[in-house]
Amino acid sequence: MNNMLIAQSGGPTVAINASLSGAIKRAMKHTEIDGIFGARNGIEGVLEENFVDFRRLFHDEDDFVRLKATPAMVLGSCRRRLAEKPDETYEKILNIFRKYQIKYFFYIGGNDSMDTVMKLSAYFEEIGEDIKVVGIPKTIDNDLAVTDHTPGFGSAARYIATTIAEIAADSDIYSAPSITVVEIMGRNAGWLTAAASLARRDGCSAPHIILLPEVPFDEEAFLRKVAEEHKKHHHLIIAASEGIKTPDGKYISASSAPWDSFGHTMLSGVGNKLKDLISQHFPVKMRAIELNVLQRAAGHLKSETDIHESSRIGAEAVSMAVAGKTGIMMTFNRLSNHPYIIKFDYVDIKEVANVEKKIPLEWISDMDITEELTEYLYPLILNTKSRQGGIPSFFTIKEEDCFKW
Repeated sequence: MNNMLIAQSGGPTVAINASLSGAIKRAMKHTEIDGIFGARNGIEGVLEENFVDFRRLFHDEDDFVRLKATPAMVLGSCRRRLAEKPDETYEKILNIFRKYQIKYFFYIGGNDSMDTVMKLSAYFEEIGEDIKVVGIPKTIDNDLAVTDHTPGFGSAARYIATTIAEIAADSDIYSAPSITVVEIMGRNAGWLTAAASLARRDGCSAPHIILLPEVPFDEEAFLRKVAEEHKKHHHLIIAASEGIKTPDGKYISASSAPWDSFGHTMLSGVGNKLKDLISQHFPVKMRAIELNVLQRAAGHLKSETDIHESSRIGAEAVSMAVAGKTGIMMTFNRLSNHPYIIKFDYVDIKEVANVEKKIPLEWISDMDITEELTEYLYPLILNTKSRQGGIPSFFTIKEEDCFKW
């Protein structure tokens, strides 16, 4: 028997189940694959032998369609890092794979999940075990190296841009001036915060300031920028990454609980910190909004591009494993912006695991982003059901439209 096992790990996205759906559907077409199993809660589910049989769960096309459209992670998740060198946990995983005759293992996740793919594939190769291990990327942070972008990012970007446009519409109804700080996820890479810029169209000029973790936060320069932009915009909206840092490299929103289970600094409250700072200098209505988990699995604002690509990359991962590939992660290779064309490809997992992709500095300009970054972002949020492609179109009244008798 040549069975396959698939699991999900890390944080949820709108599109991770689309990758799962694509992988299962493609596996059912490969005669080289017998059993198709899923592990509940990532590598922890593997260790606990907490499995589901997808051949029994899936009966018709509607099952695939429903799974593809379901946000978050139906298999559940975990945050567990394997030891740097093989230990008894590796041996236990091997024995479980042998017990269930697992020939192909797929792990859908972000950077820490690719670390697991790298370690297991290297271990199996070292001991001469013929088990193919393939990583299927996902992360709303878009910070995986080599791949042009990551499944899940486009939908989160669309949610953020739409939300910024809606916050701007809400602010604009009042005559009293205001400043709003919107806190957006992104520890060391500002891709999600940069996506807020896609709200700018049809009379919406927000966000007016974009703060990214790639550029050190200078308090004096920031306050000058706020003063400058607030003269232009009655209702100023600031998009701020949760991971912005001081010039000495310290997160301005580091919480009292310093690390999570993977050793990452816990971040909390950059929006409120900026609001408190601004309020000391500008006596206007202030508001801090934290998008928090809302931006991760907002299925009602999913990107069709994201869902389609995520399903395909899951399917292609299965075909690559059947073709003999192991120790790889699937990737998107962008060939063109206009028209938007990508190629499905793969890369050695060692080029990806534990490597963070940040926004190139040449795409960042004076607390804002460049047109090149907008050109990169826009195709990822497309939705053919929207007249504007990605972001809803709002009716606006400009100052020049107003008059007095």
